[in-house]
Amino acid sequence: MNRPALSLRWKIALTVTAVCCAVAAVLGVLVHNAVARQTVGQVRKETLADLDEALDLYEYGTSREGLNSVLDPTELPPRLRTLVHHGRRGSMVGTYHGQRVMWTAAPAGDQVMAVWSPYENTRRSLENLDTAIFGSAVLAATAVALAGLFLAHRISRRLGTTAAVARRITAGDLDARVGTEGQRRAGPGAKDEVAAVAAALDSVAGSLQGRLQAEQRFTADVAHELRTPLTGILASAELLPEGRPKEMINDRLRALHRLTEDLLEISRIDSGAERPDLASYELGPLVRQSVRALGHDTEVRVVRDAVVRTDRRRLERILCNLVLNAHRHGQPPVVVTVDVPDGGRPAPGDTPNGRREEPNGSRTAGPSTAPVVEVRDHGPGFPDELLRHGPQRFRTDAPGRGMGHGLGLTIAVGQAAVLGNDLTFTNAPDGGARAVLRLNPPPGPAVRQGHTPE
Repeated sequence: MNRPALSLRWKIALTVTAVCCAVAAVLGVLVHNAVARQTVGQVRKETLADLDEALDLYEYGTSREGLNSVLDPTELPPRLRTLVHHGRRGSMVGTYHGQRVMWTAAPAGDQVMAVWSPYENTRRSLENLDTAIFGSAVLAATAVALAGLFLAHRISRRLGTTAAVARRITAGDLDARVGTEGQRRAGPGAKDEVAAVAAALDSVAGSLQGRLQAEQRFTADVAHELRTPLTGILASAELLPEGRPKEMINDRLRALHRLTEDLLEISRIDSGAERPDLASYELGPLVRQSVRALGHDTEVRVVRDAVVRTDRRRLERILCNLVLNAHRHGQPPVVVTVDVPDGGRPAPGDTPNGRREEPNGSRTAGPSTAPVVEVRDHGPGFPDELLRHGPQRFRTDAPGRGMGHGLGLTIAVGQAAVLGNDLTFTNAPDGGARAVLRLNPPPGPAVRQGHTPE
């Protein structure tokens, strides 16, 4: 079972807290030992001085009144009694009449002379010291943890900003920069490693944007410069005498003209200047009319109809490219299916299974569902490289799927992105290529604007 990964913010905060706790524990032990050694040593020193005085008085046979001295006390700690029986003197904490005392003892002839001093206040002072050390350590650890969490949050936030900009660049927003926002978060004059990473990312993004813009300008310029002479050549070719040579020339010129128009369209999409002209349409009739205009033998199935808000011209362009690609590189039958997966909010008049029957046999979905259009052929399917990386310009060398300049699917993906739709490519389990376009339903009730006649 994988443990949940901690964020950098919490890793730094926990590390700082752990180090602070370790330092506080070591300092607390050192301070406790030093203070305890000094305090207990002072009590022991005073008790030993009383023991020397008691021994002197005992030797001269004078009274020991005023001294806490006892001969052969029964409460003397056994270890201290053993030490004295070996002719040595010593001290040890013990009890006397139920109270904590500091005992010192030494041989006095055949007896044991012992002197005691109250130890309760000393023990209480050491306990108070330990409590103060523990409280100070907790307070210091909390303060350091909060400070570490604050600093880690600032670093994490700046790294998060850099990562968000990197994701925007990956998604195609080449104008995204860490720049001013990152400097504002870090503070003026920040020159740390995070700022260096942000500056490096901005540098890479700027270099990438410059190269792509240069490529886009080159493509647009080449396509634009080719358009005018191609138009003239096409007009001139019409003056050639009828025959096979004229057909071949016109066929190649039309192919070159389509390539030029495709390059111009790609350059406009890449520049980000394309804006959709949205309106609401019934998807089923719109798909039928678009496919029928191509003149190919294509089956259109409307399983469940829906009203979508889209740009009709761009949607027709996407469908045209997908259907033509299926006919050129796949095998019949080519089927275009309009459907809305289950799970949406039922519309008024829906049947118990959530679908509304239409007079033409199709079914209309509620406005909260995402309609899909699937274009499928029954050929060898899309190549693995296309499935992994998506359509690539001028790369259609997959075995069994024909040859071409490879811009049709690229344009379809670009136009789908302009519309905010999702276009995916898969292969059917039983064979054949599948392109699935997921559209956006209009907000609110399913209106019938922009109706496309059959």
